[in-house]
Amino acid sequence: MVQESIRVVVIEDDPMVQEINTQFIERVPGFQVVGVAANGAEGVKLARELVPDLVVMDVFMPVQDGVKALMELRACDQAVDVIVITAAKDKPTIQAMLRNGAMDYIIKPFQYERIQQSLESYRQYRQQMGLDGSASQEEVDRLFRKTVGQPGKESDPVKETEALPKGLHAVTLDQIERHLERENQSLSAEEVAERVGIARVTARRYLDYLEKVGRVRLDVSYGGVGRPTNRYMRVHKK
Repeated sequence: MVQESIRVVVIEDDPMVQEINTQFIERVPGFQVVGVAANGAEGVKLARELVPDLVVMDVFMPVQDGVKALMELRACDQAVDVIVITAAKDKPTIQAMLRNGAMDYIIKPFQYERIQQSLESYRQYRQQMGLDGSASQEEVDRLFRKTVGQPGKESDPVKETEALPKGLHAVTLDQIERHLERENQSLSAEEVAERVGIARVTARRYLDYLEKVGRVRLDVSYGGVGRPTNRYMRVHKK
C-alpha cells in the first residue's frame, strides 16, 4: 500500500525563500508542495481551494500578515495544521501564533535539519492521530513533545528533548538509533548519513553524543590504507 503524500501550501512573500522552503519541504519523503502564496490573504484563499494537510507560513507579509492569516483560517474552521517559518522572534508574535494553533515555530535563518525535524514530527503526529481508539497519557505527551518523568523510573537522556545539546533534534536522533538497531554490524558516520539523509559531519555529531550517553559503542577499524575509521554499534541494555 502506497502512503499518500502530505499536501503542503507555502505562504511566503519572498520568492527566493519560497523556493528554498519548497525545496526543503519536498526533500523530506512523503511531503508535496501543492501551492505557493505571496501573502496571508492569498494564502488563506489558496488553503480554502486546495484543502492541504499543512500550511507552512511566514509572519511578516504584505496585505495580510501571518498572525491575521492564521486567525482567519481558525475563524472559518479550516481543518489544516500550521508550521511557522519566520524572522519574527518577539515573544508576543510567537505567543499569538501558538495560541492560534501553530504546531511549530522556526526562526530564520535555519538549517534543513530543523525543518526536517519539524516535518518528521508532524508526520508522526498524523500517523498517531489517524489510529482508532483513545490515547494514553504517554502517547499524548509524545504528541506534545513533552518529557514527563514517572516516579521510580530512571529517565532516559536520549529521549528527553531538553537534555539534547544545541543543534541536535530528537526525531533525527531516533532515526539514527532505529537504523543502528536494524544492523547486525557497526556503521561509519558516512554510512549513517546516507541512510538517514543528512550530512556526514551532522551524523558524526549525533553518533558522538550517543556514544557519550552510552547508547552506541565506538569501534575503530584499522583495515586498509590510510586513517582508521570510527564505526558505531548499537548498545542493547540488559
